[in-house]
Amino acid sequence: MQNKGVIKAIAVVFALICLYQLSFTYFTKRVENNAKEYATNQYAVNLAKTLAKGDALREQEIFDSISSARGNFYLDSVSEKTVYNFLWIRKFSYKECKAREVNLGLDLKGGMNVMMEVSTVDVLKNLATNPEDPTLVKLIQEAENEHKATGDKFIDCFERKVNEMNESSKIDLSAFFRVKLKEKGITANSSNASVIAAIRKECTEAYDRTFQVLSKRIDKFGVAQPTIQKLEATERIAIELPGVKDPQRVSKLLEGTAQLQFWLAGDAANVFQSLASADEWLSNVGTDDLSETDTVAIDTVAQKNADTTVLQSVNKTNNNKKDAHPLFSKFVRLNNGNLQRCVVGTATAANKDEIDRLLAKASKMLPQDVTFLWGAKPIDKTNEYELYVLQYTNKAKTPLLDGDVISDAGSDFDQHGRPVVNMVMKDAAAHKWAKITGSNIGNSIAIVLDNLVYSAPNVGSEITGGRSEISGNFTVDEAKDLANILKSGKLTAPAKMVQESVVGPSLGAESIRTGIISFIVAFILVFAYMIFFYNMAGIAACLALFVNIFFLLGILASIGAVLTLPGIAGIVLTMAMAVDANVIIYERIKEELLAGKNLGSAIADGYKVAYSAIIDGNVTTLLTGIVLAYFGSGPIQGFAITLCIGILTSLFSSIFISRLVFEAMLSRKNAHKNITFYTKLTKHFLENPKVNFVGTHKLQTVITTVLVIISVASLAFKGLDYGIDFSGGRTYVIRFDQDVNPVEVRHSLQQEFGTAPEVKTFGPAYQVKVTTDYKVEDDSEAVKEEVIAKLHKGTKDLYKDKSITVDQFKSTMKSPLGIISSEIVGPTMADDIQRSAVIAVLISLVLIFVYIGLRFKKWQYGLASLLSLSFDALITIGIFSLFSGILPFNLEVDQHFIAAILTVIGYSINDTVIVFDRVRENVRLYPKSPYGKEMNDAMNQTLSRTFNTLGTTLLVLLIVFIFGGEVLRGFAFALLVGVAVGGFASLCVACPVAYALITRSNKKKSVK
Repeated sequence: MQNKGVIKAIAVVFALICLYQLSFTYFTKRVENNAKEYATNQYAVNLAKTLAKGDALREQEIFDSISSARGNFYLDSVSEKTVYNFLWIRKFSYKECKAREVNLGLDLKGGMNVMMEVSTVDVLKNLATNPEDPTLVKLIQEAENEHKATGDKFIDCFERKVNEMNESSKIDLSAFFRVKLKEKGITANSSNASVIAAIRKECTEAYDRTFQVLSKRIDKFGVAQPTIQKLEATERIAIELPGVKDPQRVSKLLEGTAQLQFWLAGDAANVFQSLASADEWLSNVGTDDLSETDTVAIDTVAQKNADTTVLQSVNKTNNNKKDAHPLFSKFVRLNNGNLQRCVVGTATAANKDEIDRLLAKASKMLPQDVTFLWGAKPIDKTNEYELYVLQYTNKAKTPLLDGDVISDAGSDFDQHGRPVVNMVMKDAAAHKWAKITGSNIGNSIAIVLDNLVYSAPNVGSEITGGRSEISGNFTVDEAKDLANILKSGKLTAPAKMVQESVVGPSLGAESIRTGIISFIVAFILVFAYMIFFYNMAGIAACLALFVNIFFLLGILASIGAVLTLPGIAGIVLTMAMAVDANVIIYERIKEELLAGKNLGSAIADGYKVAYSAIIDGNVTTLLTGIVLAYFGSGPIQGFAITLCIGILTSLFSSIFISRLVFEAMLSRKNAHKNITFYTKLTKHFLENPKVNFVGTHKLQTVITTVLVIISVASLAFKGLDYGIDFSGGRTYVIRFDQDVNPVEVRHSLQQEFGTAPEVKTFGPAYQVKVTTDYKVEDDSEAVKEEVIAKLHKGTKDLYKDKSITVDQFKSTMKSPLGIISSEIVGPTMADDIQRSAVIAVLISLVLIFVYIGLRFKKWQYGLASLLSLSFDALITIGIFSLFSGILPFNLEVDQHFIAAILTVIGYSINDTVIVFDRVRENVRLYPKSPYGKEMNDAMNQTLSRTFNTLGTTLLVLLIVFIFGGEVLRGFAFALLVGVAVGGFASLCVACPVAYALITRSNKKKSVK
């Protein structure tokens, strides 16, 4: 072995680096175990018992709170203390060790993953002088439609639509944008291209500003190891927040635009007459959407007074006379002097949208110098929200003060001990604020944030110094978050969640357990398999495999990669691929030994001739891994990165580490007796097979054709069970305290949602997966809460313990029951995922076609490989279609499934490459022999390799399928089917097609 010393040195240095990187994880876990012991010691137990006063349920809740607080206190106390003294050269604190440990994904430790999309449409509308202009509205609508259909950036679609319209009728964009883009150099003479360039720059600045603001908010939120990443190609921002306990709180934090405004509060008494007339008119014309007849009726309806007596009557009878008062009946209370002067009345959260709709319908009957906004929080100890009337003070209908006016903000407590938010304004805003308050003494000024009224304090005197206070029935966390939002600055463009995934801590813990079990079992069985087939040589392969896993984990820690549950599956698959390389080498060594070479020469030549097949097979898998890493996100991206790194470490360990082991064994006495490549049972396994593959190619064609027809027919008539990744919607995994019937759950939820959601058993019979498209286009926090409330109401009677509350149901922090994970995918995001999936598969197929064609110097090999992989993918998809709803586990087509298909495409080519490599070698050795004979010989000569590589891979995938948990079951099944079909396709599709194409080409050459 040449350069043995250099390879040894590299291996040792690499091992030391990996050991150093992994050591941080060891010391971090040691500190956290100490924190756990401190948190749950006898003191915490006794204190919980004392405070609970005999209430067992209360005692557990108190104990959880105490232990959590004590654990956090312990970790905070050692955060800056030295916990790792590396060779007395460098000291590391717990905080530094934590930052360097192996980073677990959200699916393993619980948390929240969101995809935020910056609304460039709103940026463009804000830049327009009159965004309601019909021509501009049409342009924006057409651009939005194209943006949804193609996935291109909105501004690119807008530019194309402008150019298209310009061909038929001249359009001057400067007329729409020159006022607000004056500082950017846009004038009445500016070309459309100049205007679009200025808009594009504004959109880019808005995107960058949004990223900066969200980064500040997350930094102040206090989450350990958060991740925020720009995805500039799609104008989205990916955020991962591990260990989040309150997803609703995070949603409010991220989606708030921090548009702070100060309005003059109106007088509700002045608008009651108009509201009463609107109420009567709505009673006459109905509450459906406005028609042309309704518009005429508005102008002719009689206006009647709405005195206090009428209002009192409505308050008393709005439960049984709702038809008489369609608007007023939606209120719980109307203001009879028992509410703040600027409050019209109060309503429940469920009626807020309907009241807004009715007010909009009757807007022409209402005063045009006021607007109505809801309070941000319900009134203390009720579910009632106040509706405020705000007064316009100018023709532009703008607030008294708005914009980015806050220089500092912080949470505090008022004189009654209630949480409030204190604000300090910038100098210019402070001067303006003094004038506003000085001229409105005795009036109320409403403090509005993101179109919600937080408070409307009465002005007692002029306020100087720019200080003000927001109160509003806050909790301590809400006050902190609001101060965080204000201090971080406002978003220049709204950012909304287009995808949200929440994994509860209990599911994360289970995923770690199932992942570790599958890894250990797979490692043991692969170890046993290799020793059974290859005896002492199998031990060398297992040592190389151990080193491979060690290097892989070390690299993941070094680069800060995230280890996800699919990533663990990637590690297990890497084990199979590493063993595959050793199988290829060992089978070649056995051939060299049978040819009469001595042990040392056989090992050297076996490694040498196996290199090309190993490298080609791994490069094709690496190509698909890179494509998957580029197009995937979250756990799938984690799988792809782990797979790519695993391929590289497998190559190094299989080719070099195992060779070093053999060199060490060869240096000992009686090496030829100690080093064996078979056992008594496997010595003659598939030694000289004589299968006539080429002669039966017609039968193979019939079989493959039948399989294709069945798959296509199933796809055409039955279709696929698309997950929300492709269809959009909301998915919740709900755990019960007893086995439940999904049909019963579906029927119960239908009564809540109106239509029956999809309900499937998810793993054990006490877990179900509920999928619904209920209000999927509305990503507001109110709708999320509404959906959870409906799920709770529709399922609580199916629990043994029917006392489970909504708060207990929506979080598994304190109880393992309820929603253990959830995911929301908006329609736009679903379209993008579909598009990316198709592109990723096509790119992978093309890359492999090009690589194989160039590597083997014949396009026929590339085309044969392409058809074989297409057949493999089609049959795998067809089986998912055929057996969906029949097999007792989830066969949804989602991102995990696409990851499996791409992995199958990259991996299944290995067997084809091994055969083609042997064909190439045989043709080189016997150039005058018929091509059909060399093809047939190559397939027989590599049959033992094909069997063993497929055997080890299917073995580890079967382990993942059995022990990997319900989350990975469909993913593992797709890989199992794909790899098995891929082995068949290599022999019965790729080789016959290559034989037919090359034979035809050779005949044409001989004729010429």
